[in-house]
Amino acid sequence: MPHRPEATSSELAPTGERSNISAERRPQVRGLLIVDDHEVVRWGLRSLIQAHSRHANESMRIFEAPTLASALELFAAHQADIRLVFLDLGLPDTTGLSGLAAFRAQFPSASMVVISGDSNTATVESAMAMGALAYLKKTGDLAEVIGYLQNQGLMTINNAAVNLPWDSTTLFDKGQGLTERQTQILEWILEGKSNREIGELAFLAKGTVKNHVTTLLLHFGVKSRAQLISALR
Repeated sequence: MPHRPEATSSELAPTGERSNISAERRPQVRGLLIVDDHEVVRWGLRSLIQAHSRHANESMRIFEAPTLASALELFAAHQADIRLVFLDLGLPDTTGLSGLAAFRAQFPSASMVVISGDSNTATVESAMAMGALAYLKKTGDLAEVIGYLQNQGLMTINNAAVNLPWDSTTLFDKGQGLTERQTQILEWILEGKSNREIGELAFLAKGTVKNHVTTLLLHFGVKSRAQLISALR
């Protein structure tokens, strides 16, 4: 029987939090569930959210699932902790909006946000009609994810820290956390290669390359390839 990737969770405690702080004084842990079959996308969103959580000195628990089945199982076990679900539409065990429909049918009170590369107007309108609170596009402004969390009261933004541009030293320090594949793709981006060229060099599909690029932008906290190249050169 093939091995199914397991759902995971990680918790980021506020910077400097001490283990002997009483439960009454500890901030309430906010839980998010990220459902996406691409590990690089889950990693990128987790990195983005955790980076901003550190700035705001907050506690955020992040659950992850690569399939609808594992997401439903994870939500059933931790629904008391999960305040918001980010759901991709292109999961291996869903078609179109079937994942959103299944989630809404089993957990009608769950707060759902679709995050997808599908920008078709009809799809967006249908998702909203089915009860999605928002439809965030993977190809859109990366700040939308953090902005939405802020608007929902799930995160406080430290604008003074977040709006400062990364300097080269900070960027290279952050780059130490990349995988070998991500590091190679970053090098090709800095050489000015297009997604098509990177795909040919790495033997990757165009969509996979796009996911890697999006994840790198999320990780470094920039909004475009141009900003990333400018900061690192």
